[in-house]
Parts: sequence; structure tokens; C-alpha cells
Amino acid sequence: MQLKSGTFCPLIKKDCIGLQCAWMTRVQGVDTNTGNQVDEYQCAVAWMPMLLVENSGQQRQTGAAVESFRNEMVKANETSQKVLLASLGFQKPQDQPLALEVKATPKAKTVKSKSVRSK
Repeated sequence: MQLKSGTFCPLIKKDCIGLQCAWMTRVQGVDTNTGNQVDEYQCAVAWMPMLLVENSGQQRQTGAAVESFRNEMVKANETSQKVLLASLGFQKPQDQPLALEVKATPKAKTVKSKSVRSK
């Protein structure tokens, strides 16, 4: 059962004046809830619930993409650390994360490797 919306406008306190109103807005696209094409005019205030739902979905997608990108960067960073340590002749214990400490001295740079336990 679909309810029909009324035509009373609370802004002007009378029936909707349609396309004469500055808030009448055309929306084109796909309704993410139903998958149906949308191409219609309606009051901007009436579009708010659907647009808020769409915005929330886009934010979730963006969050998932950022998390995926972060995970890939973590993997790349770990690989880079392993290559660097291998080139310097260090090996870390398999069960402990690694922290690198780089100190610059007037004569040369020294790189110290130490295992760090996570809390």
C-alpha cells in the first residue's frame, strides 16, 4: 500500500504552487532502495529523506575504500621494512613487531633494530 502525499505547503500556508516555487527541484538518478530510475520534480524538503539515505550509503562506501587503501599501505610498508632490514643484514623474530630507530651521528648514520611487544 502506498500513501499519497498531500499538497499543503507549510512555508506559504496553502497548497503547493508547483514549478512557480523556488524550492521545486528536479532529481534524476537511481533510487538506491528500489533500483528504479528517478526523474521527477518535487519540493526540496520532500527530497531530504531520500537524499540523506543516499548520502549515508556513499559515506559507508567511502569509509570502506579508505580502510581498504589503508590496509594495502600497511602491507606495502611491512614489505619495505623487510627489504630494508634484509639489505642491512637484520632479521626480526617472527612473533614480534619491529620498530626501527635511526640516529644520525656526525660520522655516520646507525640503524638499530629492536623488537617491540604490543600491549
